[in-house]
Amino acid sequence: MYTADQALARLVAGNERFVRGRARFQTVKKEVLARLAKQQRPYATIVGCSDSRVAPELLFDAGFGELFIVRVAGNVISPEVTGTLQYAAVHLQTPLFVVLGHEGCGAVQAALATMLHGAREKSRIKVLLRSIIPGLRNVGRRGSAGALLPAAVEANVRWSIRQLHATREVKARRAEGIMKLAGAVVELTTGRVRFLA
Repeated sequence: MYTADQALARLVAGNERFVRGRARFQTVKKEVLARLAKQQRPYATIVGCSDSRVAPELLFDAGFGELFIVRVAGNVISPEVTGTLQYAAVHLQTPLFVVLGHEGCGAVQAALATMLHGAREKSRIKVLLRSIIPGLRNVGRRGSAGALLPAAVEANVRWSIRQLHATREVKARRAEGIMKLAGAVVELTTGRVRFLA
């Protein structure tokens, strides 16, 4: 079992291998899958965007069973996502939780366009954007949605983290000293993951 700091160091090292072109993408043998069918023990839980260009297993050079991944457009925190994270904490006992945003996030860009210019989306997309907009309030209102997007992506990651910090479960686990919550943004052109301070 890893500590939160060990898990974070493992993610950073995996991303460095990926960025340098030295990923160990392993061929999975059926014995590995058979072992994982009995029990999973991921060392980190990742809440990431559904964007097809942002695959945490590849970005962190992780094998089957090493990461527990929740993907939703805009890495939005919803009751379903929170329930999934609670499952990871209670049943899988992952010590590290990472909210992973990415450059050029379409959901964040749509939220900015709605907030700044009154853009309209279909009903279900509106629900998604309503979950993102509160985190963008301090991004600013001058400039195009594209120019504000980098700051908005980071603000959205921080907003998701803030929402998680507010939950009773996260407060309790952090008080125990066994859990860490981190935010990060993926550079699409390089695959580099930048962890936020």
